Amino acid sequence: MRSYQPDLTPPWKKSAPVPEVPADRDLVVEEVATGFCGAVIRCEAGTVTLEDRFGKHRVFPLEPRGFLLEGKVVTLVRPSAAPARPTRTASGSVAVPGARARVARAGRIYVEGRHDAELVERVWGDDLRIEGVVVEYLEGVDDLPSIVAEFGPAPDARLGVLVDHLVPGSKESRIAAQVTSPDVLVVGHPYIDVWEAVKPSSLGIPAWPRVPRGQDWKTGVCRALGWPENTGAAWQHILSRVTSYTDLEPELLGRVEELIDFVTAP
Repeated sequence: MRSYQPDLTPPWKKSAPVPEVPADRDLVVEEVATGFCGAVIRCEAGTVTLEDRFGKHRVFPLEPRGFLLEGKVVTLVRPSAAPARPTRTASGSVAVPGARARVARAGRIYVEGRHDAELVERVWGDDLRIEGVVVEYLEGVDDLPSIVAEFGPAPDARLGVLVDHLVPGSKESRIAAQVTSPDVLVVGHPYIDVWEAVKPSSLGIPAWPRVPRGQDWKTGVCRALGWPENTGAAWQHILSRVTSYTDLEPELLGRVEELIDFVTAP
């Protein structure tokens, strides 16, 4: 039988206990040893991943007394299996528990394709339902002038359009110029496809590959990354890694927020 060994450490040398805080998503903390400050994006067995304001990710062990929360030392612990009700939507807006979807507005947001629509729904779906904004997809912008004419925009029925690869001198920019008016706002991101608006870090890749001209871009991406050349399956994988606005590039975030503000303006 092992004999009992009393703790002879003087009281003034013992560390005071610190609170244990669940490492819930979006909690902002500072790691004590390195000074790295960021928001929790995931917590797995024994580790927590933080993202700083520049989008950089760092993984740290869940060590006792390992983090500062609002300047005070804490011990981060893995969240319980039943997390508290989120206080933020995936877009970062304040969540409204129990809020019912608003009756659809006359105004609309159009996006180029199904993938764009699914990504917007993934991040801004809660906000759009509360605001009563419907998102539809165009399958390209070539017919945008006739679609806008048929829609008949008005001050109480504004139309917002999100266009892929909207850069000066492009076909898309010329079409956008034809339809822009006080009741029609066309904005875009610089990416060839909305896939690129997802941060490479969220997918665990160093960067989006460059695909030679003349080659189907999505197929070329799959080939370069060693993924099966099934663009539908590839997109579902990409979409599954998007859980909030932090997984998207600012060039897309700002444009979608701009469109929502435009179509919901009084």
